[in-house]
Amino acid sequence: MSTRLTLRHALTAIGAAAALSAALVGASPAATAAAPAATAVAAPDIPVANVKAHLSQLQSIATANSGNRAHGRPGYKASLDYVKGKLDAAGYTTTIQQFTSSGATGYNLIADWPGGDANHVVMSGAHLDSVTAGPGINDNGSGTAGTLEVALAVSRAGLQPTKHLRFGWFGAEELGMIGSKYYVNNLPSTERSKIDAYLNFDMIGSPNPGYFVYDDNAALEKVFKDFFATKGIPTEIETEGDGRSDHAPFKSAGVPVGGLFSGADYTKTAAQAQKWGGTAGQAFDACYHRSCDTSANINDTALDNGSDSIAYAIWNLSTGTTTPPTGTVFENTADVTIPDAGAAVTSSVTVSGIAGNAPSALQVGVNIVHTYRGDLVIDLVAPDGSTYRLKNSSGSDSADNVIATYTANASSEVANGVWKLKVQDVASADTGYINSWKLTF
Repeated sequence: MSTRLTLRHALTAIGAAAALSAALVGASPAATAAAPAATAVAAPDIPVANVKAHLSQLQSIATANSGNRAHGRPGYKASLDYVKGKLDAAGYTTTIQQFTSSGATGYNLIADWPGGDANHVVMSGAHLDSVTAGPGINDNGSGTAGTLEVALAVSRAGLQPTKHLRFGWFGAEELGMIGSKYYVNNLPSTERSKIDAYLNFDMIGSPNPGYFVYDDNAALEKVFKDFFATKGIPTEIETEGDGRSDHAPFKSAGVPVGGLFSGADYTKTAAQAQKWGGTAGQAFDACYHRSCDTSANINDTALDNGSDSIAYAIWNLSTGTTTPPTGTVFENTADVTIPDAGAAVTSSVTVSGIAGNAPSALQVGVNIVHTYRGDLVIDLVAPDGSTYRLKNSSGSDSADNVIATYTANASSEVANGVWKLKVQDVASADTGYINSWKLTF
């Protein structure tokens, strides 16, 4: 999990999950229209002992390299070489991508499984680096190892997915998602559009764990919720590290994202301890970004559940139909400055060629750059002037930026016409602008 966070803050096949796979394929983050269902192949159980063996290797690498696996340090490159060696032996095509940050060379590792429709890519990733303070075995050895073992399980099963499978391990996440930004920014737009889902796993073995699911895409969120429902484990929406890990650059580029998180330095509440176990009043990971984030800083049950959830998502999302859903996107990418504590501003899109009324679940994709998003009130304004509240202001929401897809029941509105996104900053001291927004019909 990026350093910026500390600044504030086996299974049986389940037929219904396959329909979710169909709903995602070819979709923008806002497009989740129905597509023909297909039967997904049952995901295997991922042996937690295998995942822990990878963690043991990462710990040994850190121990031999000044106690960390940080960007620009020998422990990082040794970690990458370890993961790459496993993938190469398993039959993956691996690519090392090189970049520079803070005067040091960084590396991303990308691994492609042969086969599958190259126009429909399901990608799973994790950041490989630690902070300089420690070995980073939960943050993010856990996500690294869980993702690696699922990739190796794909090879052991000889999986022949309908969609193309890709895995990524990114460098310099702890410096602000540098590696993943580099990867996304250097993908041609045509290649970015082929990624139907990016799944991120940053800390899945926290010692006082929670089960937090990303809510950036409703269909991907449901995949993880469905998995944990089969285990009888309740989930919550992930807010602690919202937008602070490697899914953020993908989301900003319009790629649907999802993922799992077991908690960092926020405190577990009594209600959370009651439903998940563990200790109320203590951090989910008291060793977050510290030297004590060692192989002893792992909850085996959380690690097991997290790794199994990766496999469940990969199998169900990659083995269904590749028939894309319908969905027409209308977008405005012109910047509009939002006055600090000022009047509301609007950005417009003109919808045409859509018969009848808008859908009951009209998808509104919003990308706003702002230094304190809790100041913002956001509305969708229909062509007839009707207003649909998307987001209220909140003094407790101190994170920056609004990058989200909202749903509005606009079924009483004629689809064609000029729609507006209205944004008002209701408090002082922070600034920003509408970067882009879109409607998907």
